[in-house]
Amino acid sequence: MKSLKIGLGTAAIGRPHYINIRDTTSEAFDLKSFKKKAFQVLNAAYKKGVRYYDTAPGYGIAEQIVSEWLKTKEDDTIEVATKWGYVYTANFELDANIHELKDHSVDQLIKQWEDSKILFPNLTTLQIHSATFESGVLEDEAVLQKMAQLKLKQNIHIGLSVSGDNQVAILKRALEIEYNNKPLFEVFQVTYNILDQSLLEIIDTIKKNQNRVIIKEALANGRLLPNANYPHYYKMYTTLEALAKKYEVGVDAIALRFCIQSVDPFIVLSGASSVQHVKDNNKANNFELSQEDLETLYTFKVKPSKYWSERKQLQWN
Repeated sequence: MKSLKIGLGTAAIGRPHYINIRDTTSEAFDLKSFKKKAFQVLNAAYKKGVRYYDTAPGYGIAEQIVSEWLKTKEDDTIEVATKWGYVYTANFELDANIHELKDHSVDQLIKQWEDSKILFPNLTTLQIHSATFESGVLEDEAVLQKMAQLKLKQNIHIGLSVSGDNQVAILKRALEIEYNNKPLFEVFQVTYNILDQSLLEIIDTIKKNQNRVIIKEALANGRLLPNANYPHYYKMYTTLEALAKKYEVGVDAIALRFCIQSVDPFIVLSGASSVQHVKDNNKANNFELSQEDLETLYTFKVKPSKYWSERKQLQWN
């Protein structure tokens, strides 16, 4: 059995905090219990047919957890994608002031690649973690050349993830980069959801040459779930709850299904942090929204500048 479109992102199971909205506060951190819960989430996803797992060194101990878990499966149909460019700095301290630092240098690429190799033989994809114009990573010849070498030598996909209100411009630049007269990047992990639909401007261009589109933050870091702190989304919340009732699923499944049908990506990542979240998210595979429902959801898009300004106000929790 294989999940049609849902993959699992491991940020929420690799470190105790994430930029998100949650209903409960974090419990005191215990490493043994933390890893046990992570394995439960990974196993639940696997049982639901998930075969694509996204991780990164910046996600705490996510790579180590996924590596240990892979040994219990020995399944060559499992794909693992990792990223490089963020260093996890919180050291599992729940009140840390700084949780991660960006480093897009070639030295960091080399260092994190050595650690990420523990994910072989299931590792199929290496991505720049949150490529930006400000970091200069897309103009760094040493970085681009090293990634091109890894692509050829390791026979892996090379990609990047993007964030921010200029993510479309970053994607356009990435599509222009070539090595040996061939595009360097073939996997594009993009923020896309009911609120930020900017990906639609460039989705057809990205999909050429069988490039992979990976959707992240499909739930807008929790903002698509009914929340009294966002009264300006009341109409959207009312609509989502009505659709959830209509299709007998949760609002999360509606949001994920919207991504699946509106852009037909290679994978939509679930950010599930519990077994129940895995089960609820994967219901998105089991129904189809009507065209009328899709058209209604399209109307709730906001300007990228507004979306990302609001996202910056979210706390690590």
